[in-house]
Amino acid sequence: MKDCLFCKIAAGEIPADKIYEDEQVVVFRDINPKAEVHLLIIPREHLAGLNELESEHDALIAHIMRLIHPIAIDQGLESGYRTIINTGKDGGQEVFHLHIHLLGGRNLPGFG
Repeated sequence: MKDCLFCKIAAGEIPADKIYEDEQVVVFRDINPKAEVHLLIIPREHLAGLNELESEHDALIAHIMRLIHPIAIDQGLESGYRTIINTGKDGGQEVFHLHIHLLGGRNLPGFG
């Protein structure tokens, strides 16, 4: 999608502090971090959100899920981390390209 911010980041058209990429995903630091470590994991394929997932995306989603732990460990999050997927405007989604927030570090706020 040509007007999508995350598609442009994945294509290298907009700079980002990328920490990992392969043929299916890109992982980069959030420019407005909410934690000591705040990464975004995005598929290269444009999917607006979870609601667009079909069975054809099963391998992609499995690949993303399996990447989370090694990336977290690489970022020093051995003692734990949080993952968040916001879906839809009322779910807090601001960029309508599926993405997973990976957060961790000291003083990670709770939901209480």
